[in-house]
Amino acid sequence: MRVGLVGTGIMGAPMARNLLRAGHTVTVHNRSPARVAPLVEAGATVAASPREVAARADAVVTCVPDTPDVEAVVAGPNGILDAAQPGLLVVDMSTIAPGAARALAERTAALQVDFLDAPVSGGEQGAINGTLSIMVGGRRDAFDRAAPIFAAIGKTATYMGASGQGQMTKLVNQVVGAATLAAVAEGIQLGARAGLDPAALIDAIGGGAASSWMWTNLGPRMQRRDFTPGFMVKLQQKDLRLAIAAAAEVGAPLPLTALVQRLLAAVEARGDGALGTQAIVTAIEALARG
Repeated sequence: MRVGLVGTGIMGAPMARNLLRAGHTVTVHNRSPARVAPLVEAGATVAASPREVAARADAVVTCVPDTPDVEAVVAGPNGILDAAQPGLLVVDMSTIAPGAARALAERTAALQVDFLDAPVSGGEQGAINGTLSIMVGGRRDAFDRAAPIFAAIGKTATYMGASGQGQMTKLVNQVVGAATLAAVAEGIQLGARAGLDPAALIDAIGGGAASSWMWTNLGPRMQRRDFTPGFMVKLQQKDLRLAIAAAAEVGAPLPLTALVQRLLAAVEARGDGALGTQAIVTAIEALARG
């Protein structure tokens, strides 16, 4: 397929590389031109705007930080819809508000363009390895058309129903992941204060019922003070705000999520919002110091 990709950051760049490896013709755009240079060397073509990407593609993937960014890329000046022809497929892999995804799907449908909300889970390493979990809302036939794209960048792609349901599924993922992240930080801090051997602790817990992706991947990073972002605190906070707002709409209480948000807010307050989410352990450590 001729695939366009708008947004070549931590997640988007490896997605573009995997699309190239799968044999797709890839056109990329990023607000920061330096970010696309390595992808051009790998075989991608650069475009000056989302509009130009859409003019060259059968399908356009977007992977940008927040709801306003997706709205601007899709429907703003020089956006995708400025050059969209009937039959174009737009696959948004950002995490945005479910209501915004539904509104964009309605707007694109008026132009005979299909819009899928298809957020992902698996972090930077999952994007690099092409093993992301993809949660998809939109028309079923559009989901089927996107199969070659999903196969190139993910291990699983699950159809969740109508527009917005992919985003709602991602928010469930973020709620569960955030609570697990906080539990891992508490465990790592408890083990450190008790003098347990760090590597042995990871192995012992990792072999039992309390094991998780967060434990095996972020636990060791917490131990060695590696806060390099695979997913930034400030983006996790954005996702939790979306989750809490969506939960309010459907009447679902999220007490643990609210607590995690407060812990991450303490990290942000120190100016560390660009660190990886494993930096939540520093908030737990601050509580331990009293």
